[in-house]
Parts: sequence; structure tokens; C-alpha cells
Amino acid sequence: MTTDAISTDAIIVGAGPVGLFAVFELGLNDMKCQLVDILDKPGGQCAELYPEKPIYDIPGLPIVTGAGLVDALMKQIEPFNPVFHLSQMAESLTKTDEGKWRLTTDAGTVLEAPVMVIAAGGGSFVPKKPPIKGIEQYEGKSVFYSVRRMETFRDRSILIAGGGDSALDWTLNLQPLAHRLTLVHRRDEFRAAPDSVKKMRELAEAGKIDLRIAQIVQLHGEGGQIEAVTLKPDEGEPYTVQCDTLLPFYGLTMKLGPVANFGINLHQNLIQVDTAKFESDIPTIFAIGDINTYPGKLKLILSGFHEAALMAQQAFRYVHPDRKLRFQYTTSSSDLQNKLGVQ
Repeated sequence: MTTDAISTDAIIVGAGPVGLFAVFELGLNDMKCQLVDILDKPGGQCAELYPEKPIYDIPGLPIVTGAGLVDALMKQIEPFNPVFHLSQMAESLTKTDEGKWRLTTDAGTVLEAPVMVIAAGGGSFVPKKPPIKGIEQYEGKSVFYSVRRMETFRDRSILIAGGGDSALDWTLNLQPLAHRLTLVHRRDEFRAAPDSVKKMRELAEAGKIDLRIAQIVQLHGEGGQIEAVTLKPDEGEPYTVQCDTLLPFYGLTMKLGPVANFGINLHQNLIQVDTAKFESDIPTIFAIGDINTYPGKLKLILSGFHEAALMAQQAFRYVHPDRKLRFQYTTSSSDLQNKLGVQ
């Protein structure tokens, strides 16, 4: 193992509800986890796409919101101290000389573990790119689809495009750091939380940000550095706004992404698994949740929870080959209750 790699028992790709519950099941069996997710917070689709949408089919919870379920799962796994690597995409997977998996992310994080668990849902969330000619030459230099470190944007002239929660949240968070900040949206109605919209309008009325109701039609600059953006309102002539940074927040879409290149047997972009261990055709690589397929598969969160429980039983045998697996119930096992901090 190289010194720059972080060693753990299990690497989980995907921090949605099923990935989070996998932390719990693995933790009960004395396995530490590190999770990688392209989103900037745990929760997957529940957190990103429908945090306030009610869910009615979680056992024991007649009704719970997506955000409420994620909060409960995060509380449940606290005793196991999982480590999250957020805003990072799992980019490459190789095998070490010692037989462990080495996962490298697009941010340069290197993780090593004897067990890989893919809980990536329908794949990775990737940003929807605006249909602007030539935007590729600016990406990663002056066009960014996420904010990993706020300090990176201090004293910049920022133009944020979008009307959802991400656009409004980053408008509010980056405004104190920016030299100047402009928010652009195609209409004067926003999909973000009402409180965020209210705060944004207060900043605009106070002259602390510029609010433009228009669409981006052209970028100006050279060598990857934006100098200005041309905006086109519904009525009136196009005009130019000076800026050196563009942050488009047009939502997310799902793609299988680099997981497709891990060498795992796929069927219609899904990972085929057995139903005893939820292991792929490659030993020690498991797939749980919507990313997997098998006869009778139901794409339900509760199905993913069941899959995580069985996966953890087999994972134990790989991580602790010298120990005997004892199946225990949390209701009666003092050992498990101690792990959970139950008094």
C-alpha cells in the first residue's frame, strides 16, 4: 500500500439512503467505511431531487420526507464514524499487489480496501451543461459546475446562472466573498426555498448583487479565461456583462459514469448480482440498490436496505477471514448495543 492511500475496510461508492444503511450493516460487523459521492452532501436523490417530497413505503414510517429519511440514517450511523469524500467522482479502480481495491477520485483522493460496495443508484449525478457554443474551453478554468472550496472564488467577479436551490444558495454564500456577483435566470420566478429567494431579492434591492432576467447566449474570453458574457432578455436587445467566473447551476442528470469502466459485468447499464450476497461477477465487489439487477428486482429503497444486510454478511468474510461470523440481533445482543452506544 502506498503512503498516500487511505486504508479502510470497505469503500462505498454512493452516499444515498442505501449506501448510508450499508454503513450501519457493515459497522455492526466491525467494518469501517469511507464513502465517495459526487454530490456535496450525503443523501443521493432523496437529498438532491426531492428533499421535501413525502415517501410512504419505508417500514415503520408511514410518511417521511427525503430529507427526513437522510437525517435519520445519518443519525443511525453516527456510532460508526464513516468518512465522506463529497463532491468527488469515483474515477478509476485498480487492484493492489496485496489484493486490495484502490479507488481514485477526480479530486485525487486515493482509497484502499479489501471490499468495494457500489451503491450509486442510477449512476453518478453530473451537471446539466448549458447549450452555449465553446463553453468547453473555459471549463475547469473559469467555468465551474460545483463549488468545492468557497475561498477559491474570493474577490472574483462571479456570474451565477440558474433558478433552483443550488443557484440561490451559492448566491447567498458567495456574495460576501465576491468582488461582484450577478445572478442570471431566464424568468423572474425561482424554484428555490422561499426564504432563499427572499434573501436574494433583499441583496438585489440593496445593490449588493445584480439580478438579471435573461439567458446566456455567448461567452467572451481567451485562453480559458472568461472576460464577459452576453445576455439576451425576452424583450429588448442583447447586452454584455463583465465577469471572470461563470457558475451554471442548471440541475443534474444521471449517468453511469466511470463505474462502467470498472470491468464489472453489466446488463443494460446495471450490475448483475446474485441474490445471496449481492456480489458482482468480480469477487469482493458488491452492488446494492438501484445500480444492480437480478430476477425479481424491485427498485425500492427498502429492497436496497435488505441487499445491504446480506452484502455485509459476505463482506465480513473477506475483511475478517480469521474470524467466525456470529449472527446477532440488536434487540438482544449486548455486543451490538455497545457498538451503538445503547445504555
